[in-house]
Amino acid sequence: MISKEHLETTAKVHDQQLHRRVDLLLRTGKVLVESMADSNRIVRNMKRTAAYLGIPEDKLHINVSFTMLMVNVSDGDYSFTKFQRIDTHGVNMNAITDISKLSWRAIENDYSLDQYEEELEKIRSKKRNYTPWQVAIGAGFACGGFCIQFGCDWMAFLYASIAAILGMRLRGLCNESGLNHYVGIAIAAFVSTMIAWASTLLPDTWTSTPWHPLLACALFIVPGVPLINFVDDMLDNYIQVGIVRAMNTLLMVTAMAFGIAFAVKLCNIADFFPTISMVPHHNYFEYAIAAAISAMGFSMIFNIQPRLLWVVAIGGIIAVCTRNFVNLGPSTDNIGLDMGLVIGSFAGATLVSLIAIKAVHWFHVPNHVLTIPSVIPMIPGVLMYRMLFGLININVKGVDEITPLMKAIESGINSGLVIMVIAIGVAIPNIFGRRYIARSKNKRLAEILKERKARGKFIEW
Repeated sequence: MISKEHLETTAKVHDQQLHRRVDLLLRTGKVLVESMADSNRIVRNMKRTAAYLGIPEDKLHINVSFTMLMVNVSDGDYSFTKFQRIDTHGVNMNAITDISKLSWRAIENDYSLDQYEEELEKIRSKKRNYTPWQVAIGAGFACGGFCIQFGCDWMAFLYASIAAILGMRLRGLCNESGLNHYVGIAIAAFVSTMIAWASTLLPDTWTSTPWHPLLACALFIVPGVPLINFVDDMLDNYIQVGIVRAMNTLLMVTAMAFGIAFAVKLCNIADFFPTISMVPHHNYFEYAIAAAISAMGFSMIFNIQPRLLWVVAIGGIIAVCTRNFVNLGPSTDNIGLDMGLVIGSFAGATLVSLIAIKAVHWFHVPNHVLTIPSVIPMIPGVLMYRMLFGLININVKGVDEITPLMKAIESGINSGLVIMVIAIGVAIPNIFGRRYIARSKNKRLAEILKERKARGKFIEW
């Protein structure tokens, strides 16, 4: 007959093992949330990790929020709940990729809990692929690539890049000092705009487009990943997390706008849009180079593996050239379908997304690692700045002043539509292919777990 002491000891050991497994599961989820993965990916990876840990999916309950993770394991007779606080948020595509690979590798190679914990800690503490100055330089040239797309010459590209490099490094120093995240964004946008404005005081013979750097110098702040994750979360019915991501995106854009507006008012910069041409005059080859530079620059901000830089460069070229072909018409020097910027941006984002469905199997990375940096060069910076400058300089006193206000509102609506269709285009595979993709991965997972049980390596709670 089994003694009471033996039963108590067995129950205690069982509880300790379960506590440790739930702790490992939460720490895995924490890395994903802090790395800015979308909610569906967080839950999917945590469920796969739970399968490795021997926690049945029907006994597992996961709740994801922007600042907290909760896991509950219960079977009706027993229930255990644990929370994990999320302290920081920063895009880290490399960590997202590594966690996904670890969850599969742990199952296939029969990792012990100690092995899994060691690998997880390596991912959590791993240094970023690029130094702060490398990230700043990448971000700077990315903004220069935007400037080329907006119509500047290559000397103005250099002006915009220098302004953005210094602004990005300043933002990094603000974050390192513990300064409020949004205050750091405002300061970085202010300084970048001031430096770009100072470049307009240089000799006119150096560049024929001196005002264009003002349009691109602060675009390294554009929250592309939070925005796309917001759309993904809303479509996947993670409404609360999606709303929080949307508010975070709005606050980032507001802080950026405040910094730019303060610089505009301080330097008394008038609305310069009437002085610059809004008609694209570069050829497709120059647009392709600019798109590749921008895509690689943002990839460095997102901490993508260096081996993938050329891949996202090609993705950026495909996205931008597709956008331009669908958008541009007979009024430009380029051949196009003249269907408008919104349709063009949607076509570019969708095409890259569809290609990425196959490409993820070639490069063994999550879909967003390839798609998000590729579509970022399509962000409608000119429309965003046109709206901002229109609102800053508006002074409605009569009927004649209403037109600039209406143009500012029109630019704002169009920029919002473009950003939204880009996000939806990136989410296309998730909208239409997730059921098929999930079914395929679940089948593979079931086969691996069956093999593991046959080897006697699988212990279920």
